Amino acid sequence: MNTIDPAHKHIWQQEQEAPRSIEEERTYRKRRLAASYRIFALRGFDLGLAGHITVRDPEYDDRFWVAPLGPWFGHIRVSDLVMVDHDGNIVYGKGPINQAGFAIHSVLHAARSDVVAAAHSHSLYGKAWSTLGRLLDPITQDACFFYEQHALYETFGGIVLDTSEGEQIAKALGDKKAVILQNHGILTVGQSVENAVMSYIMLENCCETQLLAEAAGHVKLIPQDVAQYTSNQMKRRDAAAAGFQPFWERIVKEQPDFLE
Repeated sequence: MNTIDPAHKHIWQQEQEAPRSIEEERTYRKRRLAASYRIFALRGFDLGLAGHITVRDPEYDDRFWVAPLGPWFGHIRVSDLVMVDHDGNIVYGKGPINQAGFAIHSVLHAARSDVVAAAHSHSLYGKAWSTLGRLLDPITQDACFFYEQHALYETFGGIVLDTSEGEQIAKALGDKKAVILQNHGILTVGQSVENAVMSYIMLENCCETQLLAEAAGHVKLIPQDVAQYTSNQMKRRDAAAAGFQPFWERIVKEQPDFLE
């Protein structure tokens, strides 16, 4: 197997940003969160009231920001966002909030200190793939991003309204970046909004790709050692966060009102 060419080690590495104050970091995260709801709408991940994206507050570890329940994802603005604590109290902004989202995300943020953001919706292909009760296979370069980095939560007990089921989902997720919720859909987490949201877009695309490939015929898997090697390459370069930038630039240019 070829080793990585040192001259290309930092293909996706972004420039080092200057440290931000707490308030600057909060504004940064909220802007990207509001943009992410718009991005989900653009991608068609906006089925009614289903779905939620959250980001941890940079000052209070037990609080996170989320969109209120009701407005269309494509209309979410920074000023609409709500701060919620891990007990379900709205600390800032106006609700209501999605109770299923709270039951899942509050536990994920509490269980994983490295999880800054989490994303879930009832997107078509992730939902379809979830009915098979299987992990994705390494059949493409993109799928290798999730090789041994996604889990399966095999229990479906109805709409998640209790944090006890959120705890079971968090347990199934473990230290991985994504989980397939059987008969429900997909969920991703990340160390930034950019990472969690782009991981979701990539996972949805991988579900679509494998569904199409298996419908077409016999699928050839990438060998395990190559899949692991490719996964490690992407991990070092944070392909997900880098891939978010074009979506961000599109929203800023086409829908600048999200910053209000």
